Order: sequence, then C-alpha cells, then structure tokens
Amino acid sequence: MAGIRVMLRFVLTVALLALPANTMFAQEELKIGGIGSLSGGGTAWGIAAQRGIQLAIDDVIATGGLKAGGKTYMPKLVMLDDQYAATGGHTAAERMINIEKAKFIVGPTGSPSVLAILPVTTPAKVILLSGAYARAILANDYHAAYNFRIMDSNIEFGPPMVKWLRQNYPKFKKVALIAPNDAVGQAVVPPLVAMYKANGFEVWTEMYDRGAKEFTPLLTRMIAQNVDVFDLNSNAPGDAGLMVKQARAAGYKGLIWQVGGPSVEEIMSVAGPLAEGFISLDTFDFSTPEGKKFEQMYHKKWSGIINAETPIFYTGAQILFEGIRRAGTLDTDKVRDAIERLGGYQTSMYGPVVWAGQAEYGVNHQLHLPFWIVEVKGGKETIRTKLLPGK
Repeated sequence: MAGIRVMLRFVLTVALLALPANTMFAQEELKIGGIGSLSGGGTAWGIAAQRGIQLAIDDVIATGGLKAGGKTYMPKLVMLDDQYAATGGHTAAERMINIEKAKFIVGPTGSPSVLAILPVTTPAKVILLSGAYARAILANDYHAAYNFRIMDSNIEFGPPMVKWLRQNYPKFKKVALIAPNDAVGQAVVPPLVAMYKANGFEVWTEMYDRGAKEFTPLLTRMIAQNVDVFDLNSNAPGDAGLMVKQARAAGYKGLIWQVGGPSVEEIMSVAGPLAEGFISLDTFDFSTPEGKKFEQMYHKKWSGIINAETPIFYTGAQILFEGIRRAGTLDTDKVRDAIERLGGYQTSMYGPVVWAGQAEYGVNHQLHLPFWIVEVKGGKETIRTKLLPGK
C-alpha cells in the first residue's frame, strides 16, 4: 500500500508539473458587463462597445489574467442590448446586476439609456464607465458616486469645434440643428445653440420623434431657411446617414457637418457619394502607429468598418482593469477610489489619463481625450485638424 501511495503522489506531481503555470493557481471568473445598442439606430456604437471591451479582455487573458488581492481573475464579457432606449437601458442594468451579478459595467452610448441605468447601478454600488453627452450623467443627485464618463461630451468638444468653424468659414451665417425630441436632443441642442450664438451664428432648430426614417419634410423646411451649415449634432449613425443622403437629394448645397457622433464611415456607407465634403468630429486617428496596431488587432477577430468609438471603450476597459489591479480587490468603493487616482496612467491608445469636470459637473469623473475634425474627400476620411477639450 505504501508503495502505491508513493507512486500516486509521483504521478500527481508529474501531472501538475505538466500543466501550464497559470493553471496551478486558483482562478475565478469575473463578469464584466457591457451595455450597448445592438439594434436600432445606434447599433454601430453598441458594436463598438462590445468589441472594444472584448479586445481589452483578450489582452488581460493573454497575460495570465487580472491579479488582485492574491487572486487571479479571468474576465468574461456579458453583453446586453439597450436598444438605444431608456427602457432598454434600465432593463439591461437590472438584469446585469440582479441576474448576472456584475459589479462593473462599461457602456453604453446614448443619453436616455445611461440616465435610466444610473438609478439602478448607483444604489447597488456598481461601477459604470459610460459614454453619452447628457450633463446629468455626471451632474446629478448621486454626485456621480460610481459612474465615470469615458468620452468627451459636446460640452468638451463643442466649443473648440464651433470656434474652428467660425475661423475657417467666416462667411457662414446660419446653422441648422435637427435632433430627436428625447433626452439626446434635450441634452445636445441647448448647449450647441448657445455655442453657435456665442460665435456669431444664427440658429434654426427642428425636432423629430425617435424612430423616424423619412426626414425630407424637415429638410425641405431647413432649405427654405437658407442655412449655410447643417449640423447633424448627435444623431445616431443610421439616422445621420439618411439625413445626409436625403438632404443632398432634396437639393441642399451647403456644408453638412457633425458636432457629435462619431460615425463617419457608417454615414459614408449609407449616403455613398453624397457624403463627399461631409465634415465631422472623429475620436481616433487610425493612421498613427497605435492606430494601425489597433486596426490589426481588431481585424484578427472581425472584418469591416471599425467605429471610432471602439478604441474609447477599449481604453475604458483598460482603465477599469488598472483600477482593480491597484485597488487589489473587487470592492467597488476601493476600485472607484483607485480609478479616480489614475491621472497620468498611460493608456495604449490615448496616452495619459486626464480626469476633469469639477468646474462643470462638480466631480472629476470626465475623461478628457484628444479629438479630430475630418472631411470626406474622394470617398476617404482626411484629417483637417486635431483638437483638445476646451482649447
């Protein structure tokens, strides 16, 4: 019997030594919630969230997992569709917390959805790193206790973009804004109107019901106003593409641009040659060495268009994982505090983390990122300039 026990111990030791090194230590699954629009007009942004988060998770897994507090965690993405609507966001958040038991959520883009998510995630002390532009995402009764915004809003990129328009097109006098009559339009239109007026522009506005796909009557009224610039503001990619196509088909000859988005390639795919001359915000430069590396990494898994928000969500997930590493725990109070102290942490896509927002929102939970103004020329995006928030 003794000989048999010795032999069994020997066999077990050999078997353990044959295992990969990282399997010899206890590993736990860590659910990372992803919420985004996988259906509806904002689908391009939902896919950007899903794929950006997944690429950041792939990085963690490739390095042996996320180590915190003496444990190794293997992140797993749980992605839910918010249908680019408040009810969808609320439902997704409740499922993520009550059924999936996720403590960390990245996404979505879309103010109605994010504003509906916060009353669910905040009492549960769930960390939320979202997009969307509504001021109340950060300036709210919760004082943004557990949520961060990981992309610039129109409050950050709007002033320098409108200033650039005035400087580069000094003869333009009148701007048109057509936006959905919901939380998106209510969040975006008033500050944009103020920015344009501060730079000497007249402004004409029109609102439409979410879900509309025929914009020609609105566009015809817009053309009758003799506007020089049609700003697509924060219309979802599918809607914005239709607006460009229908505006040109209706005979509009002025400048079409977008202080919002970004969805340049998606708009080009919908509007085709009619997108020529379109100018827009863009949030990433794929021509840089970092951009080319990201593009190669992306196309190892997926084909087709890479929405410019994908690197943002990749960066947001990187920030979350670094916060967990530094906190050394999954306790969301400690992770939140660690994320707040990440100023200067070097992200692979955008450089050092810059948290701001105290003056505007009462809390430094607004991530500042560089952004670009691009123009469609010859069917391709051409960079006009690079800007920084508030500059």
